[in-house]
Amino acid sequence: MKRRNCSPNTVKNYLNIIKHFVIWVDVPVEEVTHTTVSRYVDYLMRKRLAPKTVNCHLDGIRQFYHYLREEEGVAVTNPIRKNHMQKMSRPLPRHLRDEHVEIFFRAVKYPRDRAMFMLMLRCGLRVEEVANITMGVIDVKRRTIMVEDGKGAKDRIVYMSNDALQALAAYLKVRPASRTRKIFLAEKGPCTGQSISIRGIQRRMEYYARKASIKVSCHHLRHTMATQMLNADADLSSIQDLLGHSNIKTTQRYCRISNLKVQRDYFTAMEVIMLRTVGNPDNP
Repeated sequence: MKRRNCSPNTVKNYLNIIKHFVIWVDVPVEEVTHTTVSRYVDYLMRKRLAPKTVNCHLDGIRQFYHYLREEEGVAVTNPIRKNHMQKMSRPLPRHLRDEHVEIFFRAVKYPRDRAMFMLMLRCGLRVEEVANITMGVIDVKRRTIMVEDGKGAKDRIVYMSNDALQALAAYLKVRPASRTRKIFLAEKGPCTGQSISIRGIQRRMEYYARKASIKVSCHHLRHTMATQMLNADADLSSIQDLLGHSNIKTTQRYCRISNLKVQRDYFTAMEVIMLRTVGNPDNP
C-alpha cells in the first residue's frame, strides 16, 4: 500500500480491517473459505454496520488475500465472492439550503472554526485537506490554495472567494505563534499549539451542528459548494477540477440535486414549447 502511495490514514484503516478479521476468524487464514467469509458478513451485520462499511471490510480482506498470493507466494484462494458484497443505495449528495448555511455560520463564533468551514464551503476542500493546509500553499495575491497530495495522491489548485479569504485572514491575525507548519492549531487540551487533527475538526462541526440545530457534516459543506456553483451555471468540468474528482460521473451526481438549474431549464423550455403549440392554429 505504501508503494501505491496510499495515505497513512488509508493504510491504518486497512490494517484495522485485517486485524479485526484475523482476530475473529477461528481457523488459519490459509484455510478461510467463502463460507467463513459469509459467517463474518453475518457477524458484521449483527453489529449493525452500514452496508458501505461491510463492503469496506470485504474489500480490505480481498486485497489482503491478493497480497498473500501475489507478494508472499502463499498458495491461497481468495475467499471473497461477488455475492458477499452488500447491495447499496445511491443516495444523492446532501447539501445545505442557503438559509441553513446562514443559520450555521451564525453559530460559528471562533475565527479558527469559521476559517476552516469557510474553506470547505467556498473552496470545496475535504476535511483532511483543511487539516493539512500550510502557509506555503496559500497565494493571497492570486487567492489560490495548492492542495498537495489530496485524495488519490493528486494535487490541484482551488480558489478563495472574498469571504473565505477574509475569514482566513481574521484567523491568521489571532493565530498563536507556533513552529507547526500547518495553519490550523488545537486551542485546548494536551495538544494545544499543535496542528488540529481531522477528528478534532469533525468534533467542532458536530458541536456547531447541535448548536445550530442543523444536520450537517464537513462533507455537506463541500457538497453545498458544488451544488451552489452548478445552480449559478458553472461548467461541470470546472466543478470537477475544483473538487478533484477523477471521474466526471461523480460530479454529474450533483446535477440530480441542482433543483434551481433544472427548474430554470424546465420553465425556459416550456415557454418555447407553449409558444410553438398555443400559437399554432392547427393545434387544438
